[in-house]
Amino acid sequence: MARNDWGFTQYPLIPGHEMVGEVTEIGSKVTKFKVGDKVGVGCLVGSCRQCDQCTNDLENYCSNLIWTYGSVYTDGTLAHGGYSNFIVVDEHFVVRWPENLPIEIGSPLLCAGITTYSPLRYFGLDKPGMNIGVVGLGGLGHVAVKFAKAFGTKVTVISTSINKKKEAIEKLGADSFLVSRDPEEMKAGAGTLDGIIDTVAATHPLLPLISLLKPHGKLVLVGAPDKPLELPVFPLISSRKIIAGSGIGGMKETQEMLDFAAKHNILPDVEIIPIDYVNTAMDRLAKSDVKYRFVIDIAKSLKAE
Repeated sequence: MARNDWGFTQYPLIPGHEMVGEVTEIGSKVTKFKVGDKVGVGCLVGSCRQCDQCTNDLENYCSNLIWTYGSVYTDGTLAHGGYSNFIVVDEHFVVRWPENLPIEIGSPLLCAGITTYSPLRYFGLDKPGMNIGVVGLGGLGHVAVKFAKAFGTKVTVISTSINKKKEAIEKLGADSFLVSRDPEEMKAGAGTLDGIIDTVAATHPLLPLISLLKPHGKLVLVGAPDKPLELPVFPLISSRKIIAGSGIGGMKETQEMLDFAAKHNILPDVEIIPIDYVNTAMDRLAKSDVKYRFVIDIAKSLKAE
C-alpha cells in the first residue's frame, strides 16, 4: 500500500493495521472497554453493520467496510492507521487483548494471525491428523504453521528455497518440507495433502500446488499477487478439487483467534524497531530480510509534537 503496488493507494497514507495498546479515553456511550484496558485494532475500523455479512459476524466481507487505513471514513476523511501515537476507533472494531499475550510480540496476529486462522477453520482444515500444506514461509506462512500445528494437523511447508527447511522443521515445528522448484520432491508429494494455505503474494504457478492435493482437497489463497494467476481447470474437475480465497476475519472470529493463540501460546516471530527505522525496515522487507514481522515500538520512539 505504501508503494502503491496494487494501484489504488490514496496519499497521504499512514499505514499500520496490527495495533495493540492501552485505552486512554472513552466516549460517553462506550460500554465494552474502560480506560487502562489493553486492546487491539486490526484491519477494519468500520462496516455498515446491517447487511447479511455484518449480521453474521462477517464484517470483513461487508461491501461497505472501512479499512483501518486508506479508506474513506464515515465523515468523509481518509482513515489513518497505526504508525501514529493514537487512534480513535468505534468500540465494535476493537478487540480485548488477552492478559497472557505479550503485546509487543502478539500484535501481528491482528492481520497475519486472523488471515491464516480463519481459512483453516472455515474450510475444515483444523482436524487433528489432517495433512495441511503452507506455501511461503514469511509473515503469514510462519503463523499459519503455528496455528495448523496447534489444531493437531501434520504440516508440510512448501517453499522455493531449501534454505528455509531447517527453520521450518526445527524452529516452527513443521513435519515436512517440499522445495517447489524440485520436480522430484513435488512428484513424491503428489496427492498427499487435504488442504493448502497459500500465503505467497507474488505471481506463481498453481498447477504444482493443485497436484499436491488429495481428491476433494482445497487450495486457499490468502496472499494477494498484483497480477492475475493462471487457473488450470482440468485437474480441478478430474478430482473435485477446490481453489478458494479468504480475507482476514470478522470481529467475533478475531477475538476467538486471539483467545486461542493465548491458550496455546502462539506468537509470531518478530523484530522490534523504533519508528525512525521504518524506511530501512521497508527496504529489508522487500528483500525478505526479516523473521518474520517488524513491530514498531510507538510508545518508546514516537513523540507527539
